[in-house]
Amino acid sequence: MEFIRLPKVENVKLLDRVSPRRSRVGTLYLTATHTIFVENEAGVRNETWVLHSLVCSLEKQAATSSGYPLLIHCKNFQVLHFAIPREQECQDVHLSLQRLSQPGKHSYEELYCFSYKPNVDDEERQNEWDFMNLKADYSRMGLPNAHWKLSPANRNYKVSDTYPADLFVPESATPPVIVGSSKFRSRGRFPTLSYYSKENHAAICRSSQPLSGFSARCLEDEQMLEAILRSNPCSDFMYVVDTRPKLNAIANRAAGKGYENEDNYSNIKFQFIGIENIHVMRNSQQKMLEVCELRSPSMSDFLEGLESSGWLKHIKAVLDAGIFITKAVAEEGVSVLVHCSDGWDRTAQVCSVACVLLDPYYRTLQGLMVLIEKDWISFGHKFSHRCNHLVGDPKEVSPVIDQFLECVWQLMEQFPCAFEFNERFLITIHSHIYSCQYGNFIGNNQRERIQLGRKDSRCKKTLQILARALQPV
Repeated sequence: MEFIRLPKVENVKLLDRVSPRRSRVGTLYLTATHTIFVENEAGVRNETWVLHSLVCSLEKQAATSSGYPLLIHCKNFQVLHFAIPREQECQDVHLSLQRLSQPGKHSYEELYCFSYKPNVDDEERQNEWDFMNLKADYSRMGLPNAHWKLSPANRNYKVSDTYPADLFVPESATPPVIVGSSKFRSRGRFPTLSYYSKENHAAICRSSQPLSGFSARCLEDEQMLEAILRSNPCSDFMYVVDTRPKLNAIANRAAGKGYENEDNYSNIKFQFIGIENIHVMRNSQQKMLEVCELRSPSMSDFLEGLESSGWLKHIKAVLDAGIFITKAVAEEGVSVLVHCSDGWDRTAQVCSVACVLLDPYYRTLQGLMVLIEKDWISFGHKFSHRCNHLVGDPKEVSPVIDQFLECVWQLMEQFPCAFEFNERFLITIHSHIYSCQYGNFIGNNQRERIQLGRKDSRCKKTLQILARALQPV
């Protein structure tokens, strides 16, 4: 509340950018968590609520006959155009929202999930955690079994602090092999299981790039890939898929990183996919949004702008990668290891798209929630950085999870009867990813969320989280 310079402003106009005649007059309220516009029309109480954590940017424009314009761009792509009567009031609202919508770099306690209080008792809230049980999902896949085991290697996050504590590895992978492989992989993210097909024993594994440079080798890493290959008795080779463009991967070799050399690994087939990095994706989305926000574009202008943004080209690249992996697993019965640079952006996209294509369970309401919990939240997608939850480096922001949701939507458009949900569900998920109303999507990995007291309902400063956050309203 101490950041609110002006809690209430009268005679504010909410402008309709398409039709000025439909603009409304009302009162603007600033609370600790929301900005609320209440229309003044007699007998009508229309309210527009904007959660502060959803605010992406604020823009003060030159004064007009309607007042002093303040444009609010939201992370869920909503755009609100207010006209405030007096300049000082506009300035106060602008400064208040600027601070309320951007908590400090380490100020997690300012996020909405710290103050949100669901109307359920502590016992019921605790029971909600059983709704999404990742161990149950692995059990559904038939794990553990004779080929794959649950490894305690990363308990207490001692091997990789960005990986989950519970990981499935090949039965033949010994602790020295796991630790040795982790030391040869960026951020210690060694190859581990993401999806297992019990019908043909083919698996999708994920990791980060190897620290190979131009000629470095690691015996334990080679043994780890050999163990993944042996865990599939139906195939005598496996694919290693690098989701980066080849030039990007070659450039990383100069920094001591890079990609697997087929001469050093037994029976692998290496494949580059060519999905661009987070910076290209961020710029592409910005160009697309600029096209979408044009006042009255012609269809040819819109389509030309959409094409030049490259957005759909990038979506196709992610889908193509998912299709390649799906065919490898389902048609060839071949296991696949997927990685990008650090294994938490493009790798998450590609593995989860492949899972949606391979497994009907992930096309159900609960299944999609479990998939996001597994391949994104548990495996350490950097939600705080990519979604700009806290003030940080703007170059870390990127719509990686947005692209996955669009990939699912594109598949739904082609195969509507294959999904239990519609686009409203995807929109709800997207809104909650950015709203910080629930703790699922804060922090950058499992370890950070545990340190924040993610499941401690006894703590006064607990994050009020419901695993049902992803259900449609």
